[in-house]
Amino acid sequence: MIQEHIEQIEEKVQKTAGLSSETKSELLNLLSELKVEVSNLSKTNQEDARSVAHFVAASAHEATRMERKPEQAGAALRGLTASVEGLEGSHPELTALVNRIAVTLSNMGI
Repeated sequence: MIQEHIEQIEEKVQKTAGLSSETKSELLNLLSELKVEVSNLSKTNQEDARSVAHFVAASAHEATRMERKPEQAGAALRGLTASVEGLEGSHPELTALVNRIAVTLSNMGI
């Protein structure tokens, strides 16, 4: 289910007209990496994996909206960052990846 959720996010990013091809490519690459990392996390902690996927979806939604809403985007990004707090020791790759996603979205003005 989590993998399907990330695939839906990928589809949305691909279909979004307001993103440059470079940004789309970067986000799609990050989402591909996220599938692997969340799959690894879901083997040991399904709840945390769902949380990460949920906040990635919320952040991607805010990034692909036609009309940006900074307050909602900020909340989604804070949720995304918070979803991996405490996982640095057990899943450092996932934590680094979520940080890269957050930076990419932040660079987009999210």
